[in-house]
Amino acid sequence: MQASEPRLPIPPLHPYTGTDVARLLTERAAEHPDDDFVTWQPFEGAPRTWTYAVFLAEVRAVAAGLQERGIGAGDRVVIHLENCPEFLLAWFACAQVHAVAVTTNARASEDELRYYIEDSGATAAITQPRFASLLGAAGPALAFVAAVDQDPGVPLGEPALPLPAGVLRFDELYADPRRLLSPPAEPGAPLSIQYTSGTTARPKGVLWTHANGLWAGQCNATHEGLRKDDVHLTYMPLFHTNAMAYSVLASLWVGARFVLIHKWSTSRFWEISLAHGCTWLSLMGLSLRAVLAAEAPPEHDYRCFGSPVVAPFQELFGVECVTWWGMTETVSHGICSSGRLPAMQGSIGRPAPEYDIRVSRPDGSPVGCGETGELFVRGVRGISMFAEYWNNPEATRSGFDAEGWFATGDLVRLNDDGTLTFVDRLKDMLKVGAENVAASEIERVIAALPEVGEVAVVAAPDSKLDQVPVAFVVPADDGVSGAPTASADVEARLAAVVTGACRDLLADFKVPREVYVVRALPRSTISKINKADLRRFVVGEDDHRDLRTAESAWAAAQVADPSGDAS
Repeated sequence: MQASEPRLPIPPLHPYTGTDVARLLTERAAEHPDDDFVTWQPFEGAPRTWTYAVFLAEVRAVAAGLQERGIGAGDRVVIHLENCPEFLLAWFACAQVHAVAVTTNARASEDELRYYIEDSGATAAITQPRFASLLGAAGPALAFVAAVDQDPGVPLGEPALPLPAGVLRFDELYADPRRLLSPPAEPGAPLSIQYTSGTTARPKGVLWTHANGLWAGQCNATHEGLRKDDVHLTYMPLFHTNAMAYSVLASLWVGARFVLIHKWSTSRFWEISLAHGCTWLSLMGLSLRAVLAAEAPPEHDYRCFGSPVVAPFQELFGVECVTWWGMTETVSHGICSSGRLPAMQGSIGRPAPEYDIRVSRPDGSPVGCGETGELFVRGVRGISMFAEYWNNPEATRSGFDAEGWFATGDLVRLNDDGTLTFVDRLKDMLKVGAENVAASEIERVIAALPEVGEVAVVAAPDSKLDQVPVAFVVPADDGVSGAPTASADVEARLAAVVTGACRDLLADFKVPREVYVVRALPRSTISKINKADLRRFVVGEDDHRDLRTAESAWAAAQVADPSGDAS
C-alpha cells in the first residue's frame, strides 16, 4: 500500500487537502517550539514535560528508526501499551512515515492479540515488559517487538521486568532524524486501526485516515471550546478514541498542553489537577461518579468538564458542562451540547452541526417528541466518518445504507426541548466501565467448551463499572427433557471450567462475574434466547428473584409452547 494511493476516494478538495497528521505536528512545533505540549505525571516521582519542538524531535527520531527497520507507508505496527509517553511517540512516529498504528487494548488476552495481529497483518509491535512475552507468543511472525524500559504505574525503586531474548528496547528504535525520508502529505493515507467490539464474535478494526485524525483534532477542539491556554488532564486509555481524539489531537490542533497519567486515581485526582493547573477534563463512569461525590478544593483551574450526560458541574464546582455522544466510527461527537442551548438533565445534547443525525422507528419513519428510536449518523467517509472496517468489506457495506446513513445500533429518545437522551444499545452490547464488550465475544469462548450445550451472556448492574457480564450456561448433556437439576458440585465444576476458559482467552473485564448453570433458557422464539428475561432475573424484577423458580418457568414455558411465545 503506497501513501500516494489512498484506500478510499475522499473528495479531492476538502479542509485537509495537502496535509496530514505529521504535518500538523510539524507546523505546531514551528509555530511555538518552546511551548509545553505533553506532561507525563508518573505514578511516583517528578513529572516530565516535552515542548512541541522536543516532542517532534523525538517522534522523528523514532520514525527514522522504524524506517531503518523496514517500516514504511501502509505497514501496520501494533502499539500494545498502557498510558505512557512512548505510546504517543510511537503513534506519531507511525504517522510520520505513513505506517498504520494498530492500537490494542492493554488488557487483551493472547488469543485476542493473535487475532489483532493476524487480522491487521501487523509487521511489528511496540509494548512494555509485562506484555513482551505475550506479544512474542501471539505474533511469532512479527519482524520485531520493542518494549519500553519500565511498565507504566510501577512504583519507584521496583526493578523492571527482564525482557525476553530478541525483544528490543524502545530506545533502540531511535535513529538520526536527519535520515528520515518523510512521504508526501496525503490526507487519504491510512492512519490508525482501532479494534472495537460490535455484535460479531470478533471485534472489527476501525480504519481512520490522516484526514480523520485531523478532523478529530479540529472538530473535537471546536465542540470542547478548547483554547491554547487549556491544560487537558488525560487519564483514559490512549488506545481509545476518547483519549487520543478528544484530548491529544484536540490539544494539538489548538496548540494546548495536556497532562498524561497512567490511569484514573480518585485519591490523587485533585492533587494532580492543582499541581498542573488542569482546566479541561473528560469524564465517564467511575471518574464521573467520583468527581460528583467529592468536594472540590476552594480554588482550582477547571473551567469545563466533558461528560456523556448533563450533570450539575456548574452548581457543584462552577465548571461548565459539555455533553457528547460519539463512537470510534464517527471520529468526533455526532451529538453534543458545546455550550449552546441549555440541555435537560440526563441528555446527551443536540445534533452536532457537522453531522447529519436521524432517529428512526423500525419502519424507517422519524420519531416524534418523547419517542425512542435507533440513532443514525451521516458524514463523509474518510473525513468525518471512519473509512472502513479493516479487512471486512461486508461489515463496511452493511454498516451504511444506500444514502450513506450509518446505523449506530444505539437507541435514543427525542426530548421535547430538542435534546436527545441515550436509552439502550439496540445490538447486544455491554458497557463494562469504559469498555465496550459484545456478549458474543464471551459466548464464542464458552460455547466452544465441550461441557457446554448452550450459553447466553447479559449485563448485570455494577456499582463501580456500571455493567459486568454474567453467563447463563446449559450443560451439554442437559435440557428440558425432564432431567433433574445438576448437583451443586457439578454446577460448581462447570462454572469453574467456564470461568477458567474466559480468563485464559479473554481480557479480564470480559470474564463473567457470575456463571448460572441452568436446564433451560427463556426464548422469544425457538431459535432465539430471550435475553430480556435473563436481564430481569439479574436485576431481580418481578418473580425472577430465585434461579430455580425462574429456570422452572423457562423450562415449563418451552415445553408448553414450543414456539417460545408463552403469551
